[in-house]
Amino acid sequence: MSFEEVFVFPVSFAQQRLWFLEQLNPGNTIYNVPTAIRLTGSLNLTALEQTFNEILRRHEVFRTKFTVVDGQPLQAIVPSLTILLPVLDLKQLPVDQREAEAKRIISAEIERPFDLSSLGLLRVMLFALSQTEHILLLNMHHIICDDWSMGLLIGELSVIYTAFAQNQSSVRHSTQTPLPELPLQYADFAHWQRQWLQGEILQTQLAYWRSQLNGISMLDLPVDKKRTNIQNYQGAIEFIELPPQLTHALEALSQQESATLFMTLLAAFQILLYRYTNQDDITVGSPIANRNRSEIEGLIGFFVNSLVLRTNLSGNPTFKELLSRVRDVTLEAYKHQDLPFEKLVEELHPERNLSHHPLFQVVFGFQNAPMSALKLPDLIPSFINIDLQKTRFDLELHLWKCSQDFRSLWGGDWEFSEGVRGVIVYNTDLFDKSTITRLLRHFKTLLSSIVKNPQQSITDLQLLNHDQQNQILVQWNNTQTDYPKNKCIHQLFQEQVEQHPHAVALVFGIEQITYQELDKLSNQLAKYLQKLQVKSEVIVGICLEQSIDFIVGLLAILKAGGAYLPLDSSYPQERLNFMLEDAQVSILITQEKLLNNFDNSLNQTICIDKDWKIISQESQESLNSNVNSDNLAYVIYTSGSTGKPKGVAVTHKAINRLVCNTNYINLELTDKIAQGSNISFDAATFEIWGALLNGAQLVGISKDVMLSPQELALQLKVKGISVLFLTTALFQQITRDVPQAFANLKYLLFGGETIDSRWVKKVIKYGSPKHLVHVYGPTENTTFSSHYQVLEVPELATSIPIGTPITNTQIYILDANLKPVPIGVVGELYIGGEGLAREYLNRPDLTDKHFITIPETGFISKVRLYKTGDLARYLMDGNIEFLGRIDNQVKIRGFRIELGEIETVLSQHPAVQQAVVIAVEDIPGEKQLVGYIVSYQAQIPKSIDLQQFLKVKLPDYMIPRVYVVLESLPLSPNGKVNRRALPMPDTFIFNQQDYVAPSTDVEVLLAEIWAKILGKEQVGIHDNFFELGGHSLLATQLVSRIRDTLRIDVSVRNLFEAPTVEQLARYIEAMSWATQGLHNTSNKEMEREEVEF
Repeated sequence: MSFEEVFVFPVSFAQQRLWFLEQLNPGNTIYNVPTAIRLTGSLNLTALEQTFNEILRRHEVFRTKFTVVDGQPLQAIVPSLTILLPVLDLKQLPVDQREAEAKRIISAEIERPFDLSSLGLLRVMLFALSQTEHILLLNMHHIICDDWSMGLLIGELSVIYTAFAQNQSSVRHSTQTPLPELPLQYADFAHWQRQWLQGEILQTQLAYWRSQLNGISMLDLPVDKKRTNIQNYQGAIEFIELPPQLTHALEALSQQESATLFMTLLAAFQILLYRYTNQDDITVGSPIANRNRSEIEGLIGFFVNSLVLRTNLSGNPTFKELLSRVRDVTLEAYKHQDLPFEKLVEELHPERNLSHHPLFQVVFGFQNAPMSALKLPDLIPSFINIDLQKTRFDLELHLWKCSQDFRSLWGGDWEFSEGVRGVIVYNTDLFDKSTITRLLRHFKTLLSSIVKNPQQSITDLQLLNHDQQNQILVQWNNTQTDYPKNKCIHQLFQEQVEQHPHAVALVFGIEQITYQELDKLSNQLAKYLQKLQVKSEVIVGICLEQSIDFIVGLLAILKAGGAYLPLDSSYPQERLNFMLEDAQVSILITQEKLLNNFDNSLNQTICIDKDWKIISQESQESLNSNVNSDNLAYVIYTSGSTGKPKGVAVTHKAINRLVCNTNYINLELTDKIAQGSNISFDAATFEIWGALLNGAQLVGISKDVMLSPQELALQLKVKGISVLFLTTALFQQITRDVPQAFANLKYLLFGGETIDSRWVKKVIKYGSPKHLVHVYGPTENTTFSSHYQVLEVPELATSIPIGTPITNTQIYILDANLKPVPIGVVGELYIGGEGLAREYLNRPDLTDKHFITIPETGFISKVRLYKTGDLARYLMDGNIEFLGRIDNQVKIRGFRIELGEIETVLSQHPAVQQAVVIAVEDIPGEKQLVGYIVSYQAQIPKSIDLQQFLKVKLPDYMIPRVYVVLESLPLSPNGKVNRRALPMPDTFIFNQQDYVAPSTDVEVLLAEIWAKILGKEQVGIHDNFFELGGHSLLATQLVSRIRDTLRIDVSVRNLFEAPTVEQLARYIEAMSWATQGLHNTSNKEMEREEVEF
């Protein structure tokens, strides 16, 4: 038999998948399996080379390459193969450089890809550091080996090298070794697997997995960096070690619950993922040796299978109850382990996406493959840790129990000689090292909590140690400072009158008034109100245009002892009357021309313009009232989720905490504060009382000016404004047109919804104010709750933090069970402290729902908190990142989506000024995405262009199918985007299943090829290859057929990126034009040269 002869066998299902992934991502090294062994002592080079050649003789898999016939891979095995052991002699280098040079070469070698179509899928290299020290590097492709195989290889290396080195005659003069010949080869297994896994056996296995994985969701791990559209497999590793005492306790618990240590550790890891994601449906992949037949236990090859272990953690079970669930799931999976993962993917058709692994993104493994210590005569071998820089998943945790008879390939400086050890491999495009280090600490804390009391419910198990909990609950909330908590607003105003009577208090248009004049006018109206029985807890409506009169009215109501309800005259009459009725208002201060906005049910209406002659007869002297700082100061109505507005009742004390002796702003007598917010928006609270309780000047800016970027920029300069607040929407609108508008401000505060960081960068570039402050806060906590001073914006930043709590405010980020979440983990934002509103007026049900009290058993006892409904997470430095509303999260095709992320990316399109995305149900139960855009003038993008733009940056399930172009986004009266006012498209074209015939020559050919391969009668240009039933093997056949038919090189990856006939045809046509263009260009250049000559 000549060397050129080969034996051809089918590939196993596992090999088929790895071969396909190589076609999808050619030249990758993610499936390289390197092992480095230090050999100290006397090494017999001849014996070592003989050993590897004997191992190659014994195992056909090392003499295998892969060939393709009709688009399908096959194993091609040569009958014999000899390798020469290359030795890199580093002894000529200085002693202190040899180790570093060896590791440099090793790092380069393990990043060298394999060619699956060629022999040599095992590479061996030896480094000579001295006469008595060598490093042996083995590098294999995963397609011919697995962890169990590594154990076998190490075992055979020990036995065969020992035999050759000790010159056993039976070895030297024949090919025999002390090891028995193998009864089977890997190719025999692959052939058997193909024959066996058919018919009823296949259907029984598939039926279980279809049922078990129905409705499976992607695990939404909290990541540090935005997931790229195409995974590039960059990874890193960290180690974990469990002390013997903890290991023994876990083993005892496992035994007590009739579970294995693997099951117990898996249950704990799934709890960790549950606490990190707030998802109670947790799926992980787990490698299983898949050697459940004695004939194949001694074979080297790629046998390992991936089991998809899906556990239901709902109902807050105890750990013991959850362990029982995990045990049941695991045992059932073992019963059905014969179905290869590759076959499962092929049959289930999960969402095909180049950004992540199908069905699971996290791996949990417990290594128990045989791995005895490597023993070589006259040598002391030890494994060297290799700094792996690749990963195939988001996260992989591999654990093993260290003992005298089991060794892992991972060496390293371990603290304990026994116990559980592990390595976590993570995707560095998603996670920072600090995040993974914290995760491992949380896992160890969790395990300790489990063994301490396994009867605890899984939400009560401790994740944070004492120091971590103290940091986020106490240190980062240490905001207490002195402020006038026992005084009323009008009393603090009175102090400013006494100190600065002649200072200008208000400027509205051409009118202005001093503190003393304002005091006297408000005293007169207050006395008039007292005669109408206004006193503490009496709510007075006030509906006036922005003016000095409006401020006089507010002060007068407070001085009389009452609370004000600001009413915007532009609101619909029905809404205005609802608020008056709901707040049980009997007295309204307004103007004669605004009376038509109200019905006649009010007991008393004061027209401040018509009735001022009567009011002016009251004394201008100060008056007394029996109110205190815990009494009501105002009620502001906010929109309710049911469409029914709800009144937020705020006390004097809460307002004082907002503007007096605070940490986010330093207001001074010389400041001029703009009053540009809608009077019924709580930002006006900051503007009005921030000025009047600090002796500053309040300058009115009309709504028309606020909405005109050019005019506002002029007014800010002319009026010398030093402090301005803008909603996020207005900030972005003004920045877009006049980015230098804020350059002369002392403070610019902005907030209210998610900010697009590019506009912040633009302000910084064109002229930042002295202090640029991003603020956050719901009405229920009196305007502002946190602040972040923006000094710079990192180039890759997509968001701006909302910062840290303002003074006398506490912020907690909690999970669904009111437990503090770790740094980096997403939770709901809860607020406590002195700024909390008292209640929702006359709505005890809503008050109880949203204003909660932590029980005594909670993380901090009997503290009253407001449940915001906002998602956020802590950053490393204690700043908070706002992530949107809980109700702004939607689930599309099993994936949890944050609409704000899509909006951010859509806004990056060069033709898009602003963007909003919503989810609608075109068909009941089927949510679809609609994008609304405001474009730059004369640059209206087409839907297909927007889709192609997003396709580069986002997975398919996050791309809106319909786009609506608007002149401007609808804003609510308080300046935020009004999503409810967005127009719905006339007709939905979401469902593009309607057949659209191919129209170009390329489309016709592609449709014919698809129809043949997929077994369809007809294929339209919008049909998706994978949604029609295409899988990895069919994809390779399709690509092969396209090459043969169209004579153009298309890769499997191109098919993933352009999975419809229309998209792929466009790609092929572009490739053809480019090729033709190059050809034409070269011809023209030749012609030109001839003419010139």
